[in-house]
Amino acid sequence: MKATIQWTGGVSFTGQADSGHSVTMDGAPESGGQNKGSRPMEMVLIGMGGCTAFDVVHILRKQRQDVVDCVAHIDAQRADADPKVFTRIHVHFKVTGRKLDRKKVEHAIELSATKYCSASIMLGKTAEITHDVDVVEAPA
Repeated sequence: MKATIQWTGGVSFTGQADSGHSVTMDGAPESGGQNKGSRPMEMVLIGMGGCTAFDVVHILRKQRQDVVDCVAHIDAQRADADPKVFTRIHVHFKVTGRKLDRKKVEHAIELSATKYCSASIMLGKTAEITHDVDVVEAPA
């Protein structure tokens, strides 16, 4: 995997990886930015959330669970001093489907956290990562 990060002025950058999609990153106004994009550390958190949500949906579909929606809400804390790594991350999943087996949903989350989500496993080297889930019945 490769990525290119291009400075676009001020504290703004455009990143592009192998997929060809571009993302804009920018700093807060108090840091000289113009708030044109996500902060780099926000991108790290978004990446982790996307990675784990992808895993959960993929695992549940393989188990023939009728998933219609999956949302991962993430709350994170960072260290006060540089390097300001993530120290705690909590992921609250809201998984909606028809007749979902709660134990299978919880197991899918655990498999993502411990085996499949590379981003979670990397961040887990500096942060305590916790999870919980609401399983919601979708209308028939």
